[in-house]
Amino acid sequence: MGPFDLAGRVAIIMGGSRGIGLAIAEGLAGAGAVSVIANRNPGQGEEAAAKVRGKGWKARAISADVTQRPSVESLVSRVLKEFGRIDILVNSAAIIVRKPIVEITDEEWDSLLNTNLKGTFVCCQVVGRHMIERRQGKIINISSNIIQPLQPGRGVYAITKAGLTQLTRVLAFEWAQYNVHVNAIAPGPTITDLNRKFFEDHPEDLKARIQSMPIGRMGQPRDHVGAALLLASSASDFITGQTIFVDGGSNLL
Repeated sequence: MGPFDLAGRVAIIMGGSRGIGLAIAEGLAGAGAVSVIANRNPGQGEEAAAKVRGKGWKARAISADVTQRPSVESLVSRVLKEFGRIDILVNSAAIIVRKPIVEITDEEWDSLLNTNLKGTFVCCQVVGRHMIERRQGKIINISSNIIQPLQPGRGVYAITKAGLTQLTRVLAFEWAQYNVHVNAIAPGPTITDLNRKFFEDHPEDLKARIQSMPIGRMGQPRDHVGAALLLASSASDFITGQTIFVDGGSNLL
């Protein structure tokens, strides 16, 4: 695979048991990495890891909660003990609440910020310390194209993703001197377990999302694997602090 070869690398994929996270876990493993799938539900995590291993690739499931620093620290400690290194971190854990801003409760605000933004910060910080020590690492944050074209009822989600994009830039700036690359992928509307039921119940919203995409279709989790392989591999050794839109061109409108 040339510069995209990940043989011998160890990747942690937070929120890697389903959707975009699982697709990326499969993609990295298919390129030769060991994919460590981390999520809050041990059963889902092991099922996802088994799916990756069933394709002949290397995968491991370790449960972790991004909203709890001790849980993230335990995960990193276990990965280092078992594999001796962490080369790639993918932050894909996220939640969404679909409400107008005026209806958002304090609890919902805190939950969204704690998972989507603070959780990513904690994972970057804990793993980043190891990468800084090794003077090597690739971090990929999963943002969203909603940081540009806004959508009804997703205001707080958009705020968290905008913050994540700026976090990506700040970390890239601070950690470039240590050869730690930090970038983000901004998916457009993508059918995942997180939103499938919503779109089934709100076909008018699904129609609006499709109409907002010049390519004329919703994204699929596999659509984001190529960008992840680029940002996880040596092919991106001169790329840092960037957010790559993988959204069917919807940010153009």
